[in-house]
Amino acid sequence: MYYLLSLLTGILISIMTAFNGGLTELYGVYSATVIVHIAGLLLVSVLILKKHEHPFSKRHAWFLYLGGAMGVMTTAFTNLAFGRISVSAIMALGLFGQSITGLIIDTYGFMNMPKHSFQKSKIIGLLLIFCGIISMINNFDVLAVVLSFLTGINIVISRTLNAKLAENTSVLNSTFFNYLIGLIIAVPICFLLGKNEAAFVNFTVSPKLYIYLGGILGVYVVLLSNLTVTKISAFYLSLFLFTGQVFSGIVIDIFLSQVFSLRNLIGGIFVAIGLCVNLLLDRRQSDEIINKTTN
Repeated sequence: MYYLLSLLTGILISIMTAFNGGLTELYGVYSATVIVHIAGLLLVSVLILKKHEHPFSKRHAWFLYLGGAMGVMTTAFTNLAFGRISVSAIMALGLFGQSITGLIIDTYGFMNMPKHSFQKSKIIGLLLIFCGIISMINNFDVLAVVLSFLTGINIVISRTLNAKLAENTSVLNSTFFNYLIGLIIAVPICFLLGKNEAAFVNFTVSPKLYIYLGGILGVYVVLLSNLTVTKISAFYLSLFLFTGQVFSGIVIDIFLSQVFSLRNLIGGIFVAIGLCVNLLLDRRQSDEIINKTTN
């Protein structure tokens, strides 16, 4: 079930990205980031009031509240890389960063996460996944490559911090702080770097109201992530999210832009096959352990 939830989360991320892209085109990067956080914070605040939860009733370790801050950093890194390399390359390098970070967290159990031992037999699956990543990279810029890789690292750490905060509070409370802290950081950045954006010069409401739904979808992305992060391997979570993003992204591109990316399709297929190979190896290893304990 948690694998399916991860796949669904990846699909929601693709739709959210399309909505946020429309918002960015209309208002600018920094202004759109603020609007997304305001929309998300309003929704999660309503949900918290409805559930009669009290997010400020207890204090926890300060670093657990940094998930939202790192989410803003992720947006900044992606925006800086955008235009230097293709979107496919940003997405592929982000996956590479997520995969490496996920494997390290799984192996050593950083941040008190469950440990998942790495088996040498999984190298075949990893090679297939790496081929998928490479096939999606069509141009190279050192700064953009580094930023895209850091984006992947950031994503894993951010969702892990959110999940650990959810364990100490609740899924809703963790999501609330994700948007609250993110907004507190996004607003001054917007005033500092986004003064010349359209939102400041001439604010208008778009007739395409769906572009304002990105922040709302983001709430459900964070909620679902908080539910799944501690339940499955960080490495597999990254791959399922990516698989959902790639294939749903291809469909969205066809509907919105009438563009089909063969490169993304090939890369997605390689990643999906590598993912299935490693899952089958895990299943076989699990069955062997069960058989040994029962005999």
